[in-house]
Amino acid sequence: MKPHLIVLDLDGTLLTDQQQISAKTKNVLLLAKAQGHQVMIATGRPYRASNVYYHELGLTTPIVNFNGAYIHHPKNAAWQTMHTPIDLNVVHNVLESVNAYEYENIIAEVKDDIYVHTEDNRILNIFNMGNPKITLGDISTYLQENPTSLLIQANEQNSMIIRDHLQDVHAEVIEHRRWGAPLHIIEIVRRGLNKAVGLSYVAKDLGIPRERIIAFGDEDNDLEMIDYAGVGVAMGNGISSLKNIANEITATNNEDGIAKILIERLKLS
Repeated sequence: MKPHLIVLDLDGTLLTDQQQISAKTKNVLLLAKAQGHQVMIATGRPYRASNVYYHELGLTTPIVNFNGAYIHHPKNAAWQTMHTPIDLNVVHNVLESVNAYEYENIIAEVKDDIYVHTEDNRILNIFNMGNPKITLGDISTYLQENPTSLLIQANEQNSMIIRDHLQDVHAEVIEHRRWGAPLHIIEIVRRGLNKAVGLSYVAKDLGIPRERIIAFGDEDNDLEMIDYAGVGVAMGNGISSLKNIANEITATNNEDGIAKILIERLKLS
C-alpha cells in the first residue's frame, strides 16, 4: 500500500478526555508508521502545549500549530518554517471595537510567549503548559509585536455576540473560531489561515497527494482540514457541522475512534 499521511487534531480527537493518548490508539499509530505511513499533528495549540504528544508518538514530520498560523519542523531546523501572525494594527482595531462588548479576558500569543490582559488563575492554569513567558497587564500597552493568535474569553452568550461582530466588521482581515470547554474562548488568526493551509503545505513537502490523506477532527477549527483531506473523519463526539461534511464518522475520542478507522482503511494488523 502506498504511504498515507495521517493527520491528527489533539483535543477531542487524539486525546481522551483525560488528555492522554490511549494505549490502543498509540499502538495503531506506531504500527502505521512502521508500515511506511506518515503521521502528523494539526492543532490550534501552540507547540509548547503539543510537543509532549509529538515526542510520545516519536514523530519526525512538521507540525501545524495555531490552526495554521505557525508551521515548523521540530526535528529539522533547515525546514522552511511558516509563521503568519496578525498585523498589530489589526489587533488594536479589534481590541478597540470589542471594548463595546462584555468580555472576561484577552490573551495574545506570540509563538510561545503569552500576554494576558487580566490576571485569572483559570487562564494561567490552561496556558502555563510548557512554562511560557507570561506578561500580565494591558495588552494594548505591552504587546509590541504581531501576535500569532489573539484570544477573547467571554461567557457563552457574549461569545456569540462578539463573533457576530467580528464577522460583520473584521472578516476581511481575520479568521475566528471557538473553543469548547472548559472556557468559552474565541480564537483569532490572520485572514486565510486554517489547518488545511498548513496540511497542504506539509503534504506537498512530503510528496503525498490529497487522496492519500486521512484527517481526524472534532471541532469547527477542523472543518477545512476534514474537507481538504481525501478521507476526512469526524469523531463521534464531533460537532454536527463537521459530521455533515466528513467522509466518515468514527467512534469518540474515548473509544479509540482513530484506531478503528486506521485498522480498516490501512489494513493494519
